[in-house]
Parts: sequence; C-alpha cells; structure tokens
Amino acid sequence: MMKTVPLISSKDAKEAAVSAKHVVEIHYALTDFLCAGLSLPEIDAFVGTKLRDLKCKSAFHKYKIPAQPPFPSQSCISVNDCVVHGTHIMPQSPLSAGDLISVDIGVKHNGWIGDAAWTWGIEHVSEENQKLMQAGRESLASGIKAMQPGRPMMDFARAVQGVAESKYGFYLTRGLGGHGYGKTLHSPPFVSNVVPTHPSEWPDGWRTFEAGMLIAVEPMLAVGTGQIENVRGTWPIFSADHSMTVHYEADVHITEDGPVDLTEGLQEIPYIVGG
Repeated sequence: MMKTVPLISSKDAKEAAVSAKHVVEIHYALTDFLCAGLSLPEIDAFVGTKLRDLKCKSAFHKYKIPAQPPFPSQSCISVNDCVVHGTHIMPQSPLSAGDLISVDIGVKHNGWIGDAAWTWGIEHVSEENQKLMQAGRESLASGIKAMQPGRPMMDFARAVQGVAESKYGFYLTRGLGGHGYGKTLHSPPFVSNVVPTHPSEWPDGWRTFEAGMLIAVEPMLAVGTGQIENVRGTWPIFSADHSMTVHYEADVHITEDGPVDLTEGLQEIPYIVGG
C-alpha cells in the first residue's frame, strides 16, 4: 500500500521557498569559494559557516538511518566517482584541476527543509566530463517540466532518462532517486530517475503529481554504469566501475498551474570554478 503524501498550503509554500532560497545562496557562495587545493574538511567547514550566517541548521548533520552511523558532515561532498553521500572524513585528496565535485546542501530554517545539490568542474574538465555535466543539468530541467499535476510520476523518469541515457549515452544510478520533503528531510513519494523494468521496483511510479506536493528531484549520472558500490555501514556511494559522476537536485513545488522550481537560479551557476 502506498503511503500518504503530505500536501502543503500556500502559506507553507512560502516558508519552504525561503529554505530553498537559502540553499541556492550557499551554492552561489561555494561557486566563489571552490578551487584546487581545498580539502573536504575545509569545504564542509565553509558550508557550516554559511549555514550559521543564514540562521539555518544543517538538515544532514547527525541524520540517522538504519544500519548507518549518524551522518558526520554539514553537507554531502562527493568528488569524481563518488555519486552521493560523500563525507568530509572520507579518504580524499585535496581538490585538483579536472576534478568534478558535487555538493548537496540541506538546510532547516523555521522548521522547513531546503535540499539541493549541484556539480562543478575544478579549473577545467575533459570533453566527456563537460558533456556529463550538460547531461545532468539538462535532464533535471527536462524532468521538472514533466512534473505536471494529474500526470504520473513516471513522466519524470521518462524525461530524465530520455536526456541522460538516450540523448547523451550516460547512465542514471539505479535504486536512488528523489523524495518528498517538507518539515522532514525525507517523506513519500520516492521519485525514480529511471523507468522500472518491473512495477514492484517503483510502486509510486503511477501515482500522480498533485498540487501541494513538495518534491526534491535529483538525477545522478555516471559515465560507465548505473550500478553502485557501497561499503555497508559507511555513507559514501560510488559508481561501481569508479567512472566519473555528477549529481543535480532541485526542490519543486507542484501547483495547480504546474511545477515551480523553488531552487531556480542553480542553472545559472557556471560549469567551471577556481580558474
């Protein structure tokens, strides 16, 4: 049986929009900050400072799920083959020219969550990695447009998969996807980035988008595989073949008139930083 999806009022939507705006502000600050030579602890400390400046708390720090220790970082920092959930304490050399870094920011402000991720290239990237970033950004934008009230959530997956895999030839990570959120970081529905091969893989796939839903959608792409590698009891998730990855996430409010990207402005962030 599918779980009930919480729907928000117009007043709540304004509060959620403020939290999403703070997430965007931190991503813009990171755009100016990121450069070769920075360590993951330095990047996470920077995020923590920005959160405090905005009178926010991290929605990720000490977050707990079964069979995992509390999440240790202020943000998720994932470099190169790390798809998601990278931490500031995992073994990782300082950033180098050519690296791809994805930073997932979760804020809590006045009780409301904002949650979005973006990927940058450090100084320069290969032609393949430039296309990987383009595919990630374009697939997210296409997916958001497909989130129309009354339409099945499967439309989102079709749109994202049509760009990332059919157009660009990359791989969307299987088993991971977006989620509802609001006053909690994760709530129903689960929103897959890929069309399932069997209905049991995604029971929410034929659920329809409804006005009042808050959904964080997040395509995760890898160059060589849709499979993952994860050591049980640790947070970071890697591409199974250790090929390069990107992660793009936006907060979307479904209204009667269509989807509203509460994290609008992220698409204006430059691809390359630190040059």
